[in-house]
Amino acid sequence: MKKFGLAFQILVGLILGIIVGAVFYGNPAIGAYLQPLGDIFLRLIKMIVVPIVISSLIVGVAGVGDIKKLGKLGGKTILYFEIVTTIAIIFGLLVANVVKPGAGLNMEQLTKSDISKYVDTTEKATNHSFTDTFVNIVPKNIFESFVAGDMLAIIFFSVIFGLGVAAIGERGKPVLAFFHGVADAMFWVTNLIMRFAPIGVFGLIGITVSKFGVASLLPLGKLVISVYAAMFLFVFVILGAIAKLCGTSIMMFIRILKDELILAYSTASSESVLPKVIEKMEKFGVPKAITSFVVPTGYSFNLDGSTLYQALAALFIAQMYGIDLSISQQVTLMLVLMVTSKGIAGVPGVSFVVLLATLGSVGIPLEGLAFIAGIDRILDMARTVVNVLGNSLATVVMAKWEGHYDQKKGNQYLDSIKQAA
Repeated sequence: MKKFGLAFQILVGLILGIIVGAVFYGNPAIGAYLQPLGDIFLRLIKMIVVPIVISSLIVGVAGVGDIKKLGKLGGKTILYFEIVTTIAIIFGLLVANVVKPGAGLNMEQLTKSDISKYVDTTEKATNHSFTDTFVNIVPKNIFESFVAGDMLAIIFFSVIFGLGVAAIGERGKPVLAFFHGVADAMFWVTNLIMRFAPIGVFGLIGITVSKFGVASLLPLGKLVISVYAAMFLFVFVILGAIAKLCGTSIMMFIRILKDELILAYSTASSESVLPKVIEKMEKFGVPKAITSFVVPTGYSFNLDGSTLYQALAALFIAQMYGIDLSISQQVTLMLVLMVTSKGIAGVPGVSFVVLLATLGSVGIPLEGLAFIAGIDRILDMARTVVNVLGNSLATVVMAKWEGHYDQKKGNQYLDSIKQAA
């Protein structure tokens, strides 16, 4: 297998996982063998995310050293994220209104008990205001935030610490050298862990197919096709236009990140590719200070695929119940999604939770979510790919906006990829 690239190995793992899952469909015993493979891989990834984000951010911020420059970058980044995610929401609503994927479905089989397991998370979501999001950015105990993987709090601490290291001058150099070493060591560990990715993907896909079966897609085929078509159009029309404005192309990003996109799709986890995205965007000519800030921040504020899906799924459920939402109700839905998609970033199953927190605002029954719960994993795989692409592109947008993009370094990296191919 060493002769083949990582993308090919992951693809083989994906196909074999689907075959094994289909063969053992409905057999719960297979889970005892497959689940640990997927769990170990995801744990390995989660193990390295926090130290990579902390060390990369501290090194990057200390390199900038100027709080005014960093504040300017942060403001531009959040503004860009808000514009693009709003476009994603509008795009999702537009596709749902044109295609009407939920029209003509029978809702008699749904019961409230189907979504009982999400109630606790829903209460957290509905009680979590936009103000709470900004309050919670500041950690009360940074070690508690490390353990919980609270990315916004970790980013805040790392930025402040990095500025402190820069401010003390010569005395901060040993500290900076330490975190530089940590960052380099963690990227080496990342490359080691990625060798296990095909096996992790095999286990994760196998357990999914063995539980729900390949045929589980058929009753909801229209929704699946609508979501995938919407994601495809958003990537090549919206993100493609943004990439064009930056003097590059979306196909170039797909080529650079092909391994990471296949892995993100297979695992439905953005975290699984965060370290490699930071590393590759830096090689592509984006300064470390920008990649180490924009990518982790984007995981909370720039979930293009997730927000597009949430808008489309909300109208899908309304259409299933025969509810015709007016323009004003859809505008309300868009505004609520803009807030809730940020307000509970980092919560497991975030898209489902956002929908639970949002549907009630326009009178859509929550029970409808039970209908898509079974295939949420399949849809999650597509939106994760779009999230990763959107955040990767954002680093180049910010680098160009700040005037710090290294075109020569980017061209050299592209040439090395072409030669390797």
